[in-house]
Amino acid sequence: MSDPRKAPDHEPTTHFGYQNVPESQKAEKVAEVFHSVAAKYDLMNDLMSGGIHRLWKRFTLELSGVRPGNRVLDIAGGTGDLTRQFSRLVGPAGEVVLADINASMLKVGRDRLLDKGVAGNVAFVQADAEKLPFPDNHFDVVTIAFGLRNVTHKDDALRSMLRVLKPGGRLLVLEFSKPGNPLLSKAYDAYSFTLLPLMGKLITRDADSYRYLAESIRMHPDQDTLKAMMVEAGFERVSYHNMTGGIVALHRGIKP
Repeated sequence: MSDPRKAPDHEPTTHFGYQNVPESQKAEKVAEVFHSVAAKYDLMNDLMSGGIHRLWKRFTLELSGVRPGNRVLDIAGGTGDLTRQFSRLVGPAGEVVLADINASMLKVGRDRLLDKGVAGNVAFVQADAEKLPFPDNHFDVVTIAFGLRNVTHKDDALRSMLRVLKPGGRLLVLEFSKPGNPLLSKAYDAYSFTLLPLMGKLITRDADSYRYLAESIRMHPDQDTLKAMMVEAGFERVSYHNMTGGIVALHRGIKP
């Protein structure tokens, strides 16, 4: 059966929020969103989540099992809050790579970490999650926090992450997901499609980017679908932990 992504007579489409766009345009459109919000990204995260995103990331750190001397890849690392903590955990003998496809986010993260004195064991790489520019079997831990939903071909990205992990290495995917309680889901929808764009307009003068954020969350695979995708990509012992009623889920898989 032929791959529809390679059909010669037309370009396949993918979703950008609730829109259908040609696959070749999605990365550029996502880049425009993050160029727009990069400078106020951390402030908006605190406002949108009431600061709870810090607890979600703390749990990610705990479940990562990172130890001194490890190599860690923080994909879609953005402004570097996870990278900063990983840098402390791996110590001078370890290495952390903050990777992001978006140059604006990478610059904000690099400047912020350098301002905080984090430099010696951290590298900064502009990279596409679907085609990671790192050797096979290189990292002990790979994380991607709130980035997988923006990737066009998530299956390709998961296989790329598997390739760069060492055998026994761990992938952690922290992402918005699907609340299990119908009342919570209804309240979350009202918040996402009303208050998020309003906050975006007031803080970043960009309501559209935060409308896309809400839409992209709804288009992201639910917990069990993402778990199945990780298994299909080759990960073993895949599990997930719901947080804040399933608004966010942390998936974990091991490379055999």
